[in-house]
Amino acid sequence: QQLGLLPSWQFGDVFGMDPELLSLVPRPVCSILLLFPVTEKYEAFKQEEEAKIKADGQKVAPKVYFMKQTISNACGTIGLIHALANNRDKLEFVMKTFLDNSTPLNPEEKAKYLENDESIRVTHQFSAQEGQTEAPSLDEKVDLHFITFVNVDGYLYELDGRKPFPINHGSTTADNFLEDAVEICKKFMQRDPDELRFTVVALHKP
Repeated sequence: QQLGLLPSWQFGDVFGMDPELLSLVPRPVCSILLLFPVTEKYEAFKQEEEAKIKADGQKVAPKVYFMKQTISNACGTIGLIHALANNRDKLEFVMKTFLDNSTPLNPEEKAKYLENDESIRVTHQFSAQEGQTEAPSLDEKVDLHFITFVNVDGYLYELDGRKPFPINHGSTTADNFLEDAVEICKKFMQRDPDELRFTVVALHKP
Protein backbone atom coordinates (compact mmCIF):
# COMPACT_ATOMS: atom_id res chain seq x y z
CA GLN A 1 0.00 0.00 0.00
CA GLN A 2 3.02 2.31 0.46
CA LEU A 3 3.41 2.16 -3.32
CA GLY A 4 -0.18 3.17 -4.03
CA LEU A 5 -1.83 -0.26 -4.24
CA LEU A 6 -5.44 -0.05 -3.12
CA PRO A 7 -6.22 -2.03 0.07
CA SER A 8 -8.65 -4.18 -1.90
CA TRP A 9 -5.65 -5.91 -3.57
CA GLN A 10 -2.83 -7.84 -1.94
CA PHE A 11 0.04 -10.24 -2.65
CA GLY A 12 -0.21 -13.84 -1.47
CA ASP A 13 1.75 -17.06 -1.92
CA VAL A 14 0.59 -19.77 -4.31
CA PHE A 15 1.33 -22.96 -2.39
CA GLY A 16 1.05 -25.46 -5.21
CA MET A 17 0.31 -25.96 -8.88
CA ASP A 18 -2.42 -28.59 -8.74
CA PRO A 19 -6.09 -27.56 -9.13
CA GLU A 20 -6.94 -28.18 -5.47
CA LEU A 21 -4.28 -25.76 -4.21
CA LEU A 22 -4.98 -23.22 -6.96
CA SER A 23 -8.62 -23.20 -5.87
CA LEU A 24 -7.45 -21.76 -2.52
CA VAL A 25 -6.07 -18.62 -4.18
CA PRO A 26 -8.61 -15.76 -3.84
CA ARG A 27 -9.95 -14.42 -7.15
CA PRO A 28 -9.65 -12.41 -9.24
CA VAL A 29 -5.88 -12.62 -9.82
CA CYS A 30 -4.38 -9.83 -11.92
CA SER A 31 -0.67 -10.65 -11.81
CA ILE A 32 1.71 -13.52 -11.00
CA LEU A 33 5.32 -13.18 -9.87
CA LEU A 34 7.69 -16.14 -10.27
CA LEU A 35 11.00 -16.46 -8.43
CA PHE A 36 13.24 -19.07 -10.03
CA PRO A 37 16.91 -20.14 -10.24
CA VAL A 38 18.93 -18.88 -13.20
CA THR A 39 20.69 -22.02 -14.43
CA GLU A 40 22.68 -22.97 -17.52
CA LYS A 41 19.60 -24.76 -18.87
CA TYR A 42 17.50 -21.65 -18.43
CA GLU A 43 20.09 -19.37 -20.03
CA ALA A 44 20.30 -21.68 -23.05
CA PHE A 45 16.50 -21.69 -23.38
CA LYS A 46 16.41 -17.89 -23.00
CA GLN A 47 18.79 -17.44 -25.94
CA GLU A 48 16.82 -19.89 -28.11
CA GLU A 49 13.53 -18.18 -27.25
CA GLU A 50 14.90 -14.73 -28.06
CA ALA A 51 16.29 -15.88 -31.42
CA LYS A 52 12.99 -17.54 -32.36
CA ILE A 53 10.92 -14.47 -31.53
CA LYS A 54 13.29 -12.18 -33.42
CA ALA A 55 12.97 -14.47 -36.44
CA ASP A 56 9.22 -15.14 -36.28
CA GLY A 57 7.96 -11.95 -34.65
CA GLN A 58 5.17 -11.64 -32.06
CA LYS A 59 2.24 -9.42 -31.20
CA VAL A 60 2.78 -7.06 -28.25
CA ALA A 61 0.05 -4.59 -27.32
CA PRO A 62 1.31 -0.96 -27.17
CA LYS A 63 -0.21 -0.54 -23.70
CA VAL A 64 2.03 -3.24 -22.15
CA TYR A 65 4.32 -1.48 -19.65
CA PHE A 66 7.79 -3.02 -19.91
CA MET A 67 11.15 -1.82 -18.61
CA LYS A 68 14.69 -3.13 -18.69
CA GLN A 69 16.59 -4.02 -15.51
CA THR A 70 19.80 -2.01 -15.25
CA ILE A 71 20.12 -1.95 -11.45
CA SER A 72 21.88 -5.04 -10.10
CA ASN A 73 19.79 -7.36 -7.91
CA ALA A 74 16.65 -5.26 -8.46
CA CYS A 75 14.60 -7.98 -10.16
CA GLY A 76 12.11 -7.99 -7.29
CA THR A 77 11.62 -4.26 -7.69
CA ILE A 78 11.26 -4.54 -11.48
CA GLY A 79 8.85 -7.46 -11.06
CA LEU A 80 6.74 -5.44 -8.65
CA ILE A 81 6.68 -2.44 -10.98
CA HIS A 82 5.66 -4.67 -13.91
CA ALA A 83 2.85 -6.20 -11.82
CA LEU A 84 1.45 -2.85 -10.73
CA ALA A 85 2.13 -0.90 -13.94
CA ASN A 86 -0.02 -3.24 -16.00
CA ASN A 87 -2.88 -2.99 -13.49
CA ARG A 88 -3.00 0.77 -13.18
CA ASP A 89 -6.72 0.92 -12.46
CA LYS A 90 -5.85 -0.43 -9.00
CA LEU A 91 -3.28 2.29 -8.24
CA GLU A 92 -3.07 5.77 -6.78
CA PHE A 93 -0.45 8.11 -5.23
CA VAL A 94 3.32 7.43 -5.48
CA MET A 95 3.44 4.58 -7.97
CA LYS A 96 0.86 6.14 -10.25
CA THR A 97 2.93 9.32 -10.59
CA PHE A 98 6.04 7.30 -11.43
CA LEU A 99 4.15 5.27 -14.03
CA ASP A 100 2.46 8.27 -15.63
CA ASN A 101 5.83 9.98 -16.06
CA SER A 102 7.69 6.92 -17.35
CA THR A 103 5.05 5.39 -19.63
CA PRO A 104 6.04 7.35 -22.78
CA LEU A 105 9.67 6.18 -22.44
CA ASN A 106 11.18 3.12 -24.12
CA PRO A 107 12.31 0.14 -21.94
CA GLU A 108 15.90 1.43 -21.59
CA GLU A 109 14.74 4.97 -20.77
CA LYS A 110 12.32 3.59 -18.18
CA ALA A 111 15.26 1.83 -16.50
CA LYS A 112 17.25 5.08 -16.39
CA TYR A 113 14.23 6.94 -15.00
CA LEU A 114 13.98 4.38 -12.19
CA GLU A 115 17.67 4.82 -11.36
CA ASN A 116 17.12 8.55 -10.82
CA ASP A 117 13.67 8.56 -9.19
CA GLU A 118 13.85 9.03 -5.42
CA SER A 119 10.13 8.48 -4.81
CA ILE A 120 10.24 4.87 -5.95
CA ARG A 121 13.29 3.73 -3.95
CA VAL A 122 10.83 2.38 -1.40
CA THR A 123 10.19 -0.53 -3.79
CA HIS A 124 13.54 -2.14 -3.00
CA GLN A 125 12.85 -1.75 0.73
CA PHE A 126 9.38 -3.21 0.16
CA SER A 127 10.91 -6.23 -1.57
CA ALA A 128 13.24 -6.75 1.36
CA GLN A 129 10.48 -6.45 3.95
CA GLU A 130 8.22 -8.89 2.12
CA GLY A 131 10.90 -11.55 1.72
CA GLN A 132 12.06 -14.00 4.36
CA THR A 133 15.60 -12.64 4.13
CA GLU A 134 17.17 -9.27 3.53
CA ALA A 135 17.35 -8.03 -0.04
CA PRO A 136 20.82 -8.65 -1.50
CA SER A 137 23.29 -5.81 -1.81
CA LEU A 138 23.66 -4.33 -5.27
CA ASP A 139 26.99 -6.03 -5.95
CA GLU A 140 26.20 -9.43 -4.41
CA LYS A 141 26.16 -12.35 -6.84
CA VAL A 142 22.76 -14.05 -6.87
CA ASP A 143 21.29 -16.78 -9.06
CA LEU A 144 17.60 -16.24 -8.32
CA HIS A 145 15.44 -14.02 -10.50
CA PHE A 146 11.91 -12.53 -10.41
CA ILE A 147 9.67 -12.24 -13.47
CA THR A 148 6.05 -11.17 -13.83
CA PHE A 149 3.03 -12.47 -15.72
CA VAL A 150 0.12 -10.16 -16.57
CA ASN A 151 -3.06 -10.17 -18.64
CA VAL A 152 -3.18 -7.22 -21.05
CA ASP A 153 -6.09 -7.04 -23.50
CA GLY A 154 -6.68 -10.78 -23.29
CA TYR A 155 -3.08 -11.87 -23.81
CA LEU A 156 -0.73 -13.43 -21.26
CA TYR A 157 2.61 -11.60 -21.16
CA GLU A 158 5.84 -12.57 -19.43
CA LEU A 159 7.79 -9.48 -18.34
CA ASP A 160 11.48 -9.96 -17.53
CA GLY A 161 13.82 -6.97 -17.28
CA ARG A 162 16.73 -9.17 -18.40
CA LYS A 163 15.03 -9.83 -21.73
CA PRO A 164 14.87 -7.35 -24.63
CA PHE A 165 11.08 -7.43 -24.92
CA PRO A 166 7.89 -8.87 -23.38
CA ILE A 167 7.02 -12.48 -24.24
CA ASN A 168 3.47 -13.07 -25.53
CA HIS A 169 2.33 -16.51 -24.34
CA GLY A 170 -1.02 -16.39 -26.11
CA SER A 171 -4.61 -15.61 -25.22
CA THR A 172 -6.03 -15.72 -21.70
CA THR A 173 -9.07 -14.48 -19.78
CA ALA A 174 -9.59 -12.89 -16.38
CA ASP A 175 -11.15 -16.16 -15.16
CA ASN A 176 -8.37 -18.42 -16.48
CA PHE A 177 -5.37 -16.14 -15.99
CA LEU A 178 -4.04 -17.88 -12.86
CA GLU A 179 -4.20 -21.34 -14.41
CA ASP A 180 -2.69 -20.12 -17.69
CA ALA A 181 0.19 -18.37 -15.92
CA VAL A 182 0.84 -21.42 -13.75
CA GLU A 183 1.17 -23.57 -16.88
CA ILE A 184 4.06 -21.33 -17.97
CA CYS A 185 5.58 -21.52 -14.47
CA LYS A 186 5.47 -25.32 -14.70
CA LYS A 187 7.64 -25.16 -17.83
CA PHE A 188 10.32 -23.33 -15.84
CA MET A 189 10.25 -26.15 -13.29
CA GLN A 190 10.28 -28.85 -15.95
CA ARG A 191 13.44 -27.38 -17.48
CA ASP A 192 15.23 -27.77 -14.14
CA PRO A 193 13.62 -30.78 -12.43
CA ASP A 194 16.38 -31.04 -9.82
CA GLU A 195 15.81 -27.49 -8.61
CA LEU A 196 13.49 -26.72 -5.70
CA ARG A 197 13.95 -22.96 -5.47
CA PHE A 198 10.71 -21.81 -7.07
CA THR A 199 8.22 -19.39 -5.50
CA VAL A 200 4.95 -18.16 -7.02
CA VAL A 201 3.16 -15.07 -5.69
CA ALA A 202 -0.25 -13.80 -6.85
CA LEU A 203 -1.66 -10.27 -6.78
CA HIS A 204 -5.31 -10.87 -5.92
CA LYS A 205 -8.40 -9.62 -4.16
CA PRO A 206 -8.42 -10.52 -0.43
